[in-house]
Amino acid sequence: MELFCSGVLTGARGGATPPKASRPGNTGAPSTGLLVAPPKRRRGGRAGCRHPAPPAPARDERRVSGVGSVVDALRSAASPAEALELFTTAARQPTAVHTTESCNYMLELMRAHGRVGDMAQVFDLMQKQIVKTNIATFGTIFSGVGVEGGLRSAPVALPVMREAGMTLNAYTYNGLIYFLVKSGFDREAMEVYRAMAEDGVVPSVRTYSVLMVAFGKKRDADTVLWLLSEMEARGVKPNVYSYTICIRVLGQAARFEEAFRILGKMEGEGCKPDVVTHTVLIQVLCDAGRLSDAKDVFWKMKGSDQKPDRVTYITLLDKCGDSGDSQSVIEIWNAMVADGYNDNIIAYTAVVDALCQVGRVDEASAMFDEMKEKGISPEQYSYNSLISGFLKADMFERALELFNHMNVCGPSPNGYTHVLFINYYGKSGQSLKAIQRYELMKSKGIVPDVVAGNAVLYSLARSGRLGMAKRVFYELKAMGVSPDTITYTMMIKCCSKASKADEAVKFFSDMVENGCVPDVLVVNSLIDTLYKGGKGNEAWQLFHQLKEMKIEPTDGTYNTLLSGLGKEGKVKEVMHLLEEMSSSSYPPNLITYNTVLDCLCKNGEVNCAIDMLYSMTAKGCTPDLSSYNTVIYGLVKEDRFEEAFRMFCQMKKVLAPDYATLCTILPSFVKNGLMREALHTVKEYIFKPDSNMDRSSFHSLMEGILKKAGVEKSIEFAENMASRGILLNDFFLCPLIRHLCKHKKALDAYELVQKFKSLGVRLNTGSYNSLIRGLVDENLIDIAEGLFAEMKTLGCGPDEFTYNLILDAMGKSMRIDEMLKVQAEMHRRGFESTYVTYNTIISGLVKSKRLDQAIDLYYNLMSEGFSPTPCTYGPLLDGLLKAGKIEDAENLFNEMLEYGCEPNCTIYNILLNGHRIAGNTENVCLLFQKMVDQGINPDIKSYTILIDTLCTAGRLNDGLCYFRQLIELGLEPDLITYNLLIDGLGKSGRIEEAVSMFDEMKKNGVAPNLYTYNSLILHLGKGGKAAEAGQMYEELLMKGWKPNVFTYNALIRGYSVSGSTDNAYAAYGRMIVGGCRPNSSTYMQLPNQL
Repeated sequence: MELFCSGVLTGARGGATPPKASRPGNTGAPSTGLLVAPPKRRRGGRAGCRHPAPPAPARDERRVSGVGSVVDALRSAASPAEALELFTTAARQPTAVHTTESCNYMLELMRAHGRVGDMAQVFDLMQKQIVKTNIATFGTIFSGVGVEGGLRSAPVALPVMREAGMTLNAYTYNGLIYFLVKSGFDREAMEVYRAMAEDGVVPSVRTYSVLMVAFGKKRDADTVLWLLSEMEARGVKPNVYSYTICIRVLGQAARFEEAFRILGKMEGEGCKPDVVTHTVLIQVLCDAGRLSDAKDVFWKMKGSDQKPDRVTYITLLDKCGDSGDSQSVIEIWNAMVADGYNDNIIAYTAVVDALCQVGRVDEASAMFDEMKEKGISPEQYSYNSLISGFLKADMFERALELFNHMNVCGPSPNGYTHVLFINYYGKSGQSLKAIQRYELMKSKGIVPDVVAGNAVLYSLARSGRLGMAKRVFYELKAMGVSPDTITYTMMIKCCSKASKADEAVKFFSDMVENGCVPDVLVVNSLIDTLYKGGKGNEAWQLFHQLKEMKIEPTDGTYNTLLSGLGKEGKVKEVMHLLEEMSSSSYPPNLITYNTVLDCLCKNGEVNCAIDMLYSMTAKGCTPDLSSYNTVIYGLVKEDRFEEAFRMFCQMKKVLAPDYATLCTILPSFVKNGLMREALHTVKEYIFKPDSNMDRSSFHSLMEGILKKAGVEKSIEFAENMASRGILLNDFFLCPLIRHLCKHKKALDAYELVQKFKSLGVRLNTGSYNSLIRGLVDENLIDIAEGLFAEMKTLGCGPDEFTYNLILDAMGKSMRIDEMLKVQAEMHRRGFESTYVTYNTIISGLVKSKRLDQAIDLYYNLMSEGFSPTPCTYGPLLDGLLKAGKIEDAENLFNEMLEYGCEPNCTIYNILLNGHRIAGNTENVCLLFQKMVDQGINPDIKSYTILIDTLCTAGRLNDGLCYFRQLIELGLEPDLITYNLLIDGLGKSGRIEEAVSMFDEMKKNGVAPNLYTYNSLILHLGKGGKAAEAGQMYEELLMKGWKPNVFTYNALIRGYSVSGSTDNAYAAYGRMIVGGCRPNSSTYMQLPNQL
């Protein structure tokens, strides 16, 4: 080991250190006062001889080689006493060698051996030599004097230290106060300050500054001001920094009069405010929304000798941008240019960001280009500011172009760049694109942080994609990213959207267990989720736990609970909670009253709702449109139309009706024949200056009228609108067309259109398309083609959708040549054939028995880069299977998979049906299972094909198992499903079960058809239950069905089997009288006597 300094250590006064006793294990010469053990003697060539000691190095060469050598020397001491001697000896050197590390080592050594007095000696030396303390220093001392609890126990430790001979000086007190503040122990720091003052140690400006900053961060203005007064009382003169801290905290507390007084006081005390002081004042004024005052301070600075600096400009630019003050942004920038502060990237980025904030994106883009022209290379944050501006202005293409420019020319996009796009997709409801962007970010080697995770979780929460959200959440945790409150809030909201209340509770528990403190917004979201999930009791349990969690319920909490109780119809509990809320620190607000009004109106307490509406104003809460609309809805629901109309008229005196009012009141007017009032209300609303009624709004309104008033009165209302010239476009007519076509009344819709055209109403392309589609669906092809020709004549140009409809019509009527001519016309008019067009043509070719031509077209398209869809393959597979080309169909299906076209339920249904027709029962079962295994949910058609296959194969019980399964999955059996099972049960002789299935069918709202009755009559007759078969016959007559030859044959057979000859002949007679012609089977069923 190297010597600490020289071979022999001289004392402070130059005298030799007296010799000490030898250390154990070191024989020979006595110790010479070395800080380290002397080197062991080396054996010479002759016994008793030693090598001469090397000459002592020069004074400049006898420096400590490093901190480690001091600590190593202390550690080499055999006892605490020797270590202390080495420590004190070193302290007497001309050049100070002790550091925080060496002092802390000694303190810990003395503490470990219970030598508190020696600890005091070390600590005293530490203060005298002004060796810096740290948290470990105080922790060791506190533990040494018997005070546990670490640094926080400083107020308790100080008097004990004093008794042990350890008194702090000003420097050490300041250090202790600093460490306490840094650790977040502000209250304890203040107690130490008081102890410092009591000890007569004069605090410095630094002492007060540290405390003022700490309490300023907590926005405790009163304590900060008290500290300022303490400074003055103790003769410590505040500096600019002290006053600036006071101004900041007073501004944050919105105590601006006091802040300005402090500003004036500074000038009076000769402590002139500097640029930082003014900039801080500008910032707090802006934060408080007092932008005008902030600008006054700024312009005064411009006229004084304290000119704004770059930070001042950028602060004000940023705040003007946030507040949307575009004029000020330009003024501040111009002043900034005049002062020469537009010479760097920070200034340009600030103005680009501010211009984007106020919506002047084109100017921001021009400024961005100007920056580049000046040779200033934009950084990532510069690009991000402009991309953010483009996205906020919904200029996605320009944002993407700038992003691509970054990729090519640099700098590379960072995580925040990607987050901007993720946020854009999330807010525009494009959750899949958000997750794709998130994956792209990861593929570029950018590790997501909690901000990126929260952004993508927000988009997934909006769409309720819980599976994806959970994958992102657990992936973040696996990468070491700690979820924060926002992360958990998003997961709980996602669970709510996906109706998974139990999982929401698990995420909340996980949040608490991981030390992430929930806030009231998280709790409100969870309460809402629990209520939506039908777990009202759990919601209330959570509410009662708020006090334990030290969370104060807000009006949002109460409103969520009120809404939940209202949905449960618990009116009494709602009123009780409203009373409780009135006496809390969050009195009812407008949302509260509207929530209660909604509960009352939906639960038959409209009179109470009316009383509450009239009493709201007296309670300091003026009703809004939602309040009136809710009560009007309640009155309409109870058919109290006159009162609803009076309420409506009363509302109009103070509030203009909105679209919701119109949707509430208008359907009732029309339904009850109040046509004059209805027309007046619509006319008044349409011609309002701020009316924003568009096509979609009118459609929704008319759909509401149709639902409430029915078709006839809705048509009458629309006719009145047209005949009086109130509305001569097709806004009200289009929903009527769609409604009639949906109910297979396309011909009625066509006649209605002719009537409206005579009233001067002109149809647009959308209405024509709706009517043409309805006509094509009902195979009224000629009329559809006539409308198509009419569109072109009247100048109402067909669009791509129209052409595809006409192509479909041609395909259905198997007029392929004409279909191809329409496609050529479509191209001439500038419309490209899309995948819908080609799919329609392929389908038409298959229906026209031109399967080979359809397959040729498919392969031609594929060679040109066509992207097929399931709708492309569906008709081709169906055609091949029905043609018995099973192997070709399977090959095409495999080809479909190779092209990455995922099969859907429809494709599997085509395959299932093809194998059913071919009698391949096992293949049908295997395909069905494969479909389920791939996560494709079978629909009712899938189950019906499977059940039909199994029943045909004699596996009726298996068919019944699948029938029960589809019901358990929430699917509703249709007429075909029931008919298959009723017939299958009948054929198996299980007549009782067949009749039971028939009763279940009617109970579930599925009306039997003639096939159902024929099947039951046949099987009842075969089973010797002719009387029951006769009853079925009577029932079908009563239901309006006309018996056919199969009905009579089944009935005659039943009577013949049971020996009821007269009834058999009577049935035959009814058949003849009813005009139903017998067939050969009829005569075979009649008794032999014929």
